[in-house]
Amino acid sequence: MRLQDDPDIPAQINIVPMIDVIFAILTFFIMSTLFLTRQEGLPVNLPQAATSQKSQVPTKITITVDASNQISLNKAPTTVDALTEQVRTLVGANPESVVVINADKTVEHGEIVKVMDKVRQVKGARLAIATQSPQ
Repeated sequence: MRLQDDPDIPAQINIVPMIDVIFAILTFFIMSTLFLTRQEGLPVNLPQAATSQKSQVPTKITITVDASNQISLNKAPTTVDALTEQVRTLVGANPESVVVINADKTVEHGEIVKVMDKVRQVKGARLAIATQSPQ
Protein backbone atom coordinates (compact mmCIF):
# COMPACT_ATOMS: atom_id res chain seq x y z
CA MET A 1 0.00 0.00 0.00
CA ARG A 2 1.44 3.33 -1.05
CA LEU A 3 0.62 6.58 0.65
CA GLN A 4 -0.25 9.28 -1.68
CA ASP A 5 2.24 12.13 -1.48
CA ASP A 6 0.99 15.61 -0.73
CA PRO A 7 1.00 17.82 -3.76
CA ASP A 8 4.20 19.77 -4.02
CA ILE A 9 3.82 23.03 -2.17
CA PRO A 10 6.28 25.60 -3.45
CA ALA A 11 8.91 26.61 -0.91
CA GLN A 12 8.27 30.05 0.56
CA ILE A 13 10.45 32.39 2.50
CA ASN A 14 8.60 34.48 5.00
CA ILE A 15 10.26 37.91 4.72
CA VAL A 16 8.22 39.76 7.35
CA PRO A 17 10.58 38.87 10.24
CA MET A 18 13.55 39.74 8.03
CA ILE A 19 12.07 43.17 7.28
CA ASP A 20 11.56 43.75 11.00
CA VAL A 21 15.21 42.94 11.69
CA ILE A 22 16.41 45.22 8.88
CA PHE A 23 14.31 48.13 10.20
CA ALA A 24 15.61 47.53 13.74
CA ILE A 25 19.21 47.64 12.48
CA LEU A 26 18.49 50.74 10.39
CA THR A 27 16.93 52.47 13.40
CA PHE A 28 19.97 51.62 15.51
CA PHE A 29 22.37 53.13 12.97
CA ILE A 30 20.29 56.28 12.53
CA MET A 31 20.02 56.84 16.28
CA SER A 32 23.71 56.18 16.88
CA THR A 33 24.83 58.65 14.21
CA LEU A 34 22.70 61.38 15.78
CA PHE A 35 24.83 61.17 18.91
CA LEU A 36 28.14 61.40 17.05
CA THR A 37 27.97 65.17 16.61
CA ARG A 38 30.53 66.95 18.72
CA GLN A 39 29.58 70.00 20.74
CA GLU A 40 32.42 72.28 21.73
CA GLY A 41 30.54 74.47 24.19
CA LEU A 42 27.22 75.14 25.77
CA PRO A 43 24.44 76.48 23.53
CA VAL A 44 24.42 80.30 23.36
CA ASN A 45 23.22 82.87 20.81
CA LEU A 46 26.41 83.87 19.01
CA PRO A 47 26.74 87.33 17.50
CA GLN A 48 27.01 87.57 13.72
CA ALA A 49 30.13 88.72 11.87
CA ALA A 50 30.61 88.99 8.12
CA THR A 51 34.26 87.90 8.44
CA SER A 52 33.59 84.80 10.52
CA GLN A 53 35.43 81.66 9.46
CA LYS A 54 35.10 78.01 10.18
CA SER A 55 37.58 76.80 12.73
CA GLN A 56 40.51 75.25 10.89
CA VAL A 57 42.37 74.01 13.96
CA PRO A 58 40.59 71.56 16.22
CA THR A 59 39.85 73.49 19.38
CA LYS A 60 40.89 71.99 22.65
CA ILE A 61 39.59 74.60 25.08
CA THR A 62 36.18 76.26 25.00
CA ILE A 63 35.09 79.01 27.37
CA THR A 64 31.36 79.74 27.37
CA VAL A 65 29.76 82.86 28.83
CA ASP A 66 25.97 82.54 28.78
CA ALA A 67 23.33 85.26 28.95
CA SER A 68 23.32 85.20 32.77
CA ASN A 69 27.15 85.73 32.88
CA GLN A 70 27.80 82.15 34.00
CA ILE A 71 31.26 81.03 32.85
CA SER A 72 32.04 77.44 31.83
CA LEU A 73 35.34 75.90 30.79
CA ASN A 74 34.80 72.86 28.53
CA LYS A 75 31.21 72.64 29.83
CA ALA A 76 32.32 72.69 33.51
CA PRO A 77 31.23 75.72 35.57
CA THR A 78 34.05 77.98 36.77
CA THR A 79 34.77 81.55 37.86
CA VAL A 80 36.77 84.34 36.25
CA ASP A 81 39.38 84.21 39.01
CA ALA A 82 40.05 80.47 38.58
CA LEU A 83 40.13 80.71 34.79
CA THR A 84 43.84 81.52 34.35
CA GLU A 85 45.10 78.48 36.25
CA GLN A 86 42.61 76.13 34.65
CA VAL A 87 43.49 77.31 31.15
CA ARG A 88 47.22 77.14 31.97
CA THR A 89 46.77 73.51 33.03
CA LEU A 90 44.98 72.63 29.80
CA VAL A 91 47.39 74.56 27.56
CA GLY A 92 50.45 73.08 29.28
CA ALA A 93 49.97 69.78 27.48
CA ASN A 94 49.47 71.37 24.05
CA PRO A 95 51.05 74.82 23.53
CA GLU A 96 49.41 75.13 20.08
CA SER A 97 45.87 74.88 21.45
CA VAL A 98 43.27 77.52 20.69
CA VAL A 99 41.03 78.95 23.38
CA VAL A 100 37.62 79.75 21.87
CA ILE A 101 35.29 82.09 23.71
CA ASN A 102 31.59 81.40 23.08
CA ALA A 103 29.83 84.44 24.49
CA ASP A 104 26.15 85.18 24.23
CA LYS A 105 25.49 88.40 22.31
CA THR A 106 23.69 89.89 25.33
CA VAL A 107 26.74 89.62 27.62
CA GLU A 108 28.30 92.98 28.44
CA HIS A 109 31.56 93.89 26.75
CA GLY A 110 33.33 94.29 30.11
CA GLU A 111 32.69 90.68 31.09
CA ILE A 112 34.23 89.40 27.86
CA VAL A 113 37.26 91.64 28.34
CA LYS A 114 37.76 90.15 31.82
CA VAL A 115 37.68 86.63 30.38
CA MET A 116 40.02 87.58 27.53
CA ASP A 117 42.44 89.20 29.98
CA LYS A 118 42.59 86.01 32.07
CA VAL A 119 43.21 83.88 28.97
CA ARG A 120 45.91 86.24 27.65
CA GLN A 121 47.84 85.79 30.92
CA VAL A 122 48.52 82.19 29.89
CA LYS A 123 51.67 81.96 27.80
CA GLY A 124 51.15 80.20 24.46
CA ALA A 125 47.35 80.33 24.49
CA ARG A 126 45.88 81.50 21.21
CA LEU A 127 42.58 83.30 21.59
CA ALA A 128 39.55 83.19 19.29
CA ILE A 129 36.00 84.47 19.64
CA ALA A 130 33.17 82.39 18.20
CA THR A 131 30.68 84.08 15.87
CA GLN A 132 28.15 82.93 13.34
CA SER A 133 27.79 83.95 9.72
CA PRO A 134 24.93 86.34 8.89
CA GLN A 135 22.04 84.72 7.11
